[in-house]
Amino acid sequence: MSGWEDEEETGPPARSYGDAEAAADLLRYQSLKRSVPVRSLALVGLVGLIGLHWFAVPSLALVAGGICGVVNILLTMRFGERMVDTHKIGTFVISSFLRIVVFGIVPVAFAAVGPWWSMAWYFAGFFLPLALYAATVGRTFRRE
Repeated sequence: MSGWEDEEETGPPARSYGDAEAAADLLRYQSLKRSVPVRSLALVGLVGLIGLHWFAVPSLALVAGGICGVVNILLTMRFGERMVDTHKIGTFVISSFLRIVVFGIVPVAFAAVGPWWSMAWYFAGFFLPLALYAATVGRTFRRE
């Protein structure tokens, strides 16, 4: 006998997670799902309007990136929720590849039309919703 069966796992005790906590967390998640896109679009819209006079194509790329980023994060959340409900990983993976292809074409178009560095403005707008969500979720779900 190797003795592996006799050893018990030692670790932190299991934390109980009740239905009330789950309902509260779901409400927080739904709140974030609504507020992050609004804040992202407001920020890229404002910065895009300010920069439109000096940098027309990059400013449009920033706004387009923000819109694509919001659509991407909402689709990612929706397909993640469906994956949890249906346990079908293939649908999530295929949707991820399609989103990469579709949202990857847009910055190339901006780089072809305007200055090549307008692609960076697109990606700044595209990843803004994800950055806002990541910054907000840590504070929202922090437990004592």
